[in-house]
Amino acid sequence: MLQDRYGNDLTTTSSAAHAAYLAGVDSLMAATPGMDTAFQAAVTADEGFALGHVSLARAKQLLGRGHEAKAPLARAKELAADATPREQSQIAIFEKILTGQGGAALEAIHEHMKSWPRDAMALAPATSVFGLIGFSGKVGREVDQLAILTPFEKHYGDDWWYRTQLAFAQIELQMFDEGHRNIEAALAGYPKSAHAAHIRGHLFYELGEREAGLAFLADWMKDYPRDGLMHCHNSWHLALWSLETGRLADAWRIYDEALSPSAAWGPQINVATDCAAFLARAEMAGEPRRPERWRELSDYATKWFSRSGLGFVDMHTALAYAMAGDGEVLAKFAENPRGATADMLPPMASGFAAFARGDWTRAAAEIEPLLDTHERLGGSRAQRDLLEYLVTSAMLQSGRTEEARSFISRRRPQNGKCGGFPLAGL
Repeated sequence: MLQDRYGNDLTTTSSAAHAAYLAGVDSLMAATPGMDTAFQAAVTADEGFALGHVSLARAKQLLGRGHEAKAPLARAKELAADATPREQSQIAIFEKILTGQGGAALEAIHEHMKSWPRDAMALAPATSVFGLIGFSGKVGREVDQLAILTPFEKHYGDDWWYRTQLAFAQIELQMFDEGHRNIEAALAGYPKSAHAAHIRGHLFYELGEREAGLAFLADWMKDYPRDGLMHCHNSWHLALWSLETGRLADAWRIYDEALSPSAAWGPQINVATDCAAFLARAEMAGEPRRPERWRELSDYATKWFSRSGLGFVDMHTALAYAMAGDGEVLAKFAENPRGATADMLPPMASGFAAFARGDWTRAAAEIEPLLDTHERLGGSRAQRDLLEYLVTSAMLQSGRTEEARSFISRRRPQNGKCGGFPLAGL
């Protein structure tokens, strides 16, 4: 039988379907443009290729087009009876993911990997800060992220995808030396991987190496198309570093050209969260509030995420409502929280509303108690620094300068290197 590049059998005899499927998997794993068209080519070449159909459904979900995933998922289920047991199991995993059964999907992945440890496509949804573990809402999920990956080192060796994900898990736990070795190995193995370039950027961020990070990612992004999955989010990193190094015109240009809802291409989750995070951090760095941008973002959040149930998304949606002055919408949004981090939304919403109106003492008091377990919200430490900085900024604004310095230096010491923290008055 034909096999994927991890040695797993594939139920297709078409060389064209096989080549297209392999291209689609690499594109998905590297976040390069064309994952959906590659999987579409695979099922066009062999309409009976069940794994090709379910992979197409997964690609559409990742690209923010989940409404287009129903038909290929349904076709994969129809064809599953003629697939291998591994393929049947993978189809069942993706069905759970695509129908919102995250917990059940994660359990299924754990079981699946016992039999097929080199099925990277099945393991992938459990990895990264936006994966099933990342959005599980659990305390200790960063440790869980590393724990699910570590046992597979003997199976994947120097595989560039595996090294990429292992590096991210290590970097999030401040295992910087290990993370550095693995992400460099990943980039050497597949230099075009946008995920690997992104995670190398996170290492620069965590070490406080702003100029080096900006230079690296700006150079890498020169050849990365706008329709790449990571274009919006990698541009967010560039915008933040531009802001933090005093390149204000560049920061706002990047926002307007690559992040804003009217200009960005990217999964909606990236647009909604990255825009809110940038606008808030720009304001905390001393830039004036931009009401028209907050209004645009608030409208975008309502369109896409009025009832997401994902803590990470809800955090940024609540922030957008607060900063846009949509108090009534914010109140209704916070009244009916959903998901594993529902308990965190009301105090966050109250804290953001206080911050927006300049009630600094209330803002810090509402948000600070959430910080010790904010990993529950999902996303990376770099992204959750938004909360750390909001508390610090509120302290500064209320005249508690020394307390603010002590607080942020204690909580994020590495990120204060090379020029200090990007907060006005610190």
